[in-house]
Amino acid sequence: MGLLDGKRILVTGLLTDQSIAFHVARLAQEQGATVVLTSFGRAMPLTVRSASRLPTPAPIVELDVTNTDDLDALADRVREHVDGLDGVLHSIGYAPEAALGGNFLNTEWADVSTAVQVSAYSLKALAVAAQPLLGRGASIVGLDFDASVAWPKYDWMGVAKAAFESTSRYLARDLGPLGIRVNLIAAGPIRTIAAKSIPGFDEFDAVWSTRAPLTWDLGDPVPAAQACVALMSDWFPATTGEIIHVDGGVHSQGA
Repeated sequence: MGLLDGKRILVTGLLTDQSIAFHVARLAQEQGATVVLTSFGRAMPLTVRSASRLPTPAPIVELDVTNTDDLDALADRVREHVDGLDGVLHSIGYAPEAALGGNFLNTEWADVSTAVQVSAYSLKALAVAAQPLLGRGASIVGLDFDASVAWPKYDWMGVAKAAFESTSRYLARDLGPLGIRVNLIAAGPIRTIAAKSIPGFDEFDAVWSTRAPLTWDLGDPVPAAQACVALMSDWFPATTGEIIHVDGGVHSQGA
């Protein structure tokens, strides 16, 4: 028996087979789940191509988390493929170029608001949109990057991640009485398409190569994906509002 036998999982943010989201979808299928993906716009061809590389090709529904019409239609679109959901992966983040790269003091609100809406508020928006499909025991898992400290050049994305972490705790509070768990995986840096768009991303390599007690491979998204799958299983029935670090232990070490 697999960890997710019979479960129905919605995976957002799958672009390429290098992404954590891809490996969550792959592992979920291998562990017995039925997987549905989301994508939209220019990302759709990438998602379609990656979906074909999964053990079982997965259907894709249209979802832009900043589009109210898409959010309102999500439940009906998902119901075309499965009759409910047991797990949701939030793997969505974006900040305009002006909000990154050491420009913190000069970033305008329009760019900050975009970063916060896409990277933090979207967790609430996705949870509410998926709620009609979620029953007791369901699990929402978000992909995080440790926001307890300021990182070089991460700037307003770091602020958005702090808001993301807080949002997960409030969702855990409000969805807990419905039996829905909300947790985050704070992964170490992974060389994904999204990461390559962060100025100075290569500087993280030096940090993790010298401070990770367990060592860390920036090219291996599987450990983070495995943690996501575990949280979507029935093995964490009383865990919510938690941030689990999958970073080789860097978060526990001083500078």
